[in-house]
Amino acid sequence: MVGNIPAEKEIIFIPDRNLALYVEKQTGRELIKWDGYCPTHDRIGRKDIEEAKRRHPQALVIAHPECLPEVQEIADGLESTSGMIRFARESDAREFIIATEMGLNHRLKKENPGKEFYSPTQKAVCPNMKLTTLSKAIETLRSERYEIRLDEETRRRALKAVEAMVSYT
Repeated sequence: MVGNIPAEKEIIFIPDRNLALYVEKQTGRELIKWDGYCPTHDRIGRKDIEEAKRRHPQALVIAHPECLPEVQEIADGLESTSGMIRFARESDAREFIIATEMGLNHRLKKENPGKEFYSPTQKAVCPNMKLTTLSKAIETLRSERYEIRLDEETRRRALKAVEAMVSYT
C-alpha cells in the first residue's frame, strides 16, 4: 500500500513502530512512525531467539514484522501471520521457531503434522486475543446482544476512510 502513495506525500504510519521500520526497509520510504507497538511482539527479544536456536539448531526462525528490529535482523523469514503459515507449509525445513503470539503454533502443527514449531519465549501470549473465543463469537451473533450504533455522519466518514485505504492496495 505504501508503494502506491505518491512519493511527495508524507505517510503517518500507525499503529506499530516495528512494522513501520520493516515497511521503511521494504519500500525505501521514510515514514512518520507512531511510537505504538504490540506488547506481545515486543516481549520477544534477540536473546530469546538465540536461546531457542541453541535448543533447536536446525530450526528456521520466522518472525512477524511487529517484532523488535533486533529479532527481525536474525530471522530467516519476516512474514505476516498468513505468510508464516504459507512459509511453514512450503518450506522443506522440519523445525521452526515462530516469533509471534504462541497460539499460532497450534494451527501450524495441525496443518503441518510432520513439522515441529517452537515459541522462543513463554511470554509471547496476547491476553486480548485470548478474550475472544469461538463460543463467545457464536453467542454474540445468536443473541445480537452487542450492537454498535453510529450516527450517519460518522458512518459516512468511516466508510470514506476505509474505501480510501482499500483503493491503495
